[in-house]
Order: sequence, then structure tokens, then C-alpha cells
Amino acid sequence: MGLAGAFSFYPGKNLGACGEAGAVTTSNELIADKIRMIRDHGQAKKYYHDMEGYNGRLDAIQAGLLRVKLKSLPGWNENRRRNAALYTALFADNGAFNTVLPPYVPEWTRPVFHLYIARVPRREKLQAYLNENGIGTGLHYPVPVHLQRAYAGKGYKENDYPISEKVASEILSLPMFPELTEEQIRFVVNKIKDFCAK
Repeated sequence: MGLAGAFSFYPGKNLGACGEAGAVTTSNELIADKIRMIRDHGQAKKYYHDMEGYNGRLDAIQAGLLRVKLKSLPGWNENRRRNAALYTALFADNGAFNTVLPPYVPEWTRPVFHLYIARVPRREKLQAYLNENGIGTGLHYPVPVHLQRAYAGKGYKENDYPISEKVASEILSLPMFPELTEEQIRFVVNKIKDFCAK
């Protein structure tokens, strides 16, 4: 896929550690050497720092937990795919496609649905309604990149990317995890349907 691949093992991810964790894979030895230095305070040899680095080492306990959990990952991912397919089918059955847009999945992909992000009407009100009914949701991510303060120096302004801005105001992450039951998914969809009907 490229010269290097980066993986997050943040606790909420499909394969999550018990704290901050991640990995980079590469077959390029120069990149591997540089990554090893960056993750270990910029040192290639103990106490000799060739560059500015970080303390980004994956400790043995986290690695051990991830190694055990890795065996369950294919099943967990299949459960997430099943849950996503049920959400999408239920939204279609309820005629909700005029008001709720499920994630677009190109035919050539096979996503693992770390998140199930739908585009919904009146997001803040829907989110509050779902919360009142015991359904937790999330916003991933409510502010488009070009409007983040970190990129203010680039000169971007509102309406530079109107589609991104519109989508960012509509997206809502619905409950998604491997153990989610059909009954729970139906409950979420029915509550969204009730909200849209009002």
C-alpha cells in the first residue's frame, strides 16, 4: 500500500490496547531506523540523540495484551460488518434514506467499521434525543480540517470547502462495537425513526 503503514491501538479501536499505543510497519530499512529513533527520544544509541524524538515505545505489557487480542480481531471485525449491514438495512426498510444517510461503501472495499457514521438531520437535537433515551453517540469529527485553528495560517476560510462543512455539521457516530446485539441496533434505529417522524 505504501512505504509505511501506521496503526493506532487506542483503546476504542478495533484492536485496542489499555492505553496509548500504536505501530508502524515498513519494509524500508531507512524508514524503520528513523521511526525507531523518533519513538525513543531521537536516539540511535542510548544517551546519544541524533534528532528530536518522543517517548513512543510500546511497552511489553501492552504488546502482550494486543498479541492475545489479535486472535479475536477477525471475529470482532465480522461482527462489526454484520452490525453495520443491519443498521444500513434497517434504515432502508424504514424509508429513512430520505433523512438518514448511512456510510457510503464502495463495492471494491470491505470496511471493518471502527465507527458507523451516518449523516442525519438536526444532528444536535437528534443526539440529545438519543442521549435522553440512553443511547450514546459521538462526533467524529465536527470541524473540517481546513477550519481547524492549527491550519489558520494557511488562509482557509468558511465556505472554501462547502461540502466538507455541510457533512461535518451532519455526521453522527452511532453505537458500534462487536458485542452490539440486533435488539440494541433495532432500538437505536427505531428511536432515530421516531425522531425523524416528529
